[in-house]
Amino acid sequence: TVTRGVANIHIHTFWFFLFFYGAVSQLACSDGQASSCAERPRRERGAGSDCTGGHEVLDASTLSYSTRVKWFVICFASGILCSILGTALLFLPNGIKLFAVFYTLGNIAALASTCFLMGPLKQLKRMFEKTRLIATIVMLLCLVLTLCAAFWWNKKLLAIIFCILQFLAMTWYSISYIPFARDAVMKCFTTCLS
Repeated sequence: TVTRGVANIHIHTFWFFLFFYGAVSQLACSDGQASSCAERPRRERGAGSDCTGGHEVLDASTLSYSTRVKWFVICFASGILCSILGTALLFLPNGIKLFAVFYTLGNIAALASTCFLMGPLKQLKRMFEKTRLIATIVMLLCLVLTLCAAFWWNKKLLAIIFCILQFLAMTWYSISYIPFARDAVMKCFTTCLS
């Protein structure tokens, strides 16, 4: 059980850095430009702004860049803690319902954390782009099906399978933000199979 818990912590830590890198890499402005863009109102920047591309992200909120990053980390860390807590509760008698709720809440918190960096509308638009559409649909579907399997169908194994699918879909979604990461994963996978 201890080994399983340590493995879960390592997996979630790796996933956090992967998701963080993917989310931060979407910000078009550098740190210095981002804070200056955030401080100036939209009407002052105008069409000729030197922060083209990044101003759309930063216009979604009045929060400063450093505040956005802090809340991203807080929200994502809460998601990791919920997922780990859910995994620990799975081993309790009839803990499948708590596991499903906490693990799903953890993934929702992790997904919602990027709204602090991109803004909610920008995040939704990015989620349903052509390159992420299938991963997003599978991820959202598995979030709902996990809760259905735990609460209505009372199928422990099915709930665990849906949680694994959640994790895989979230990972595939996350690496879509990193250039050539999906190609590298596919190449590694096909090499292992051959």
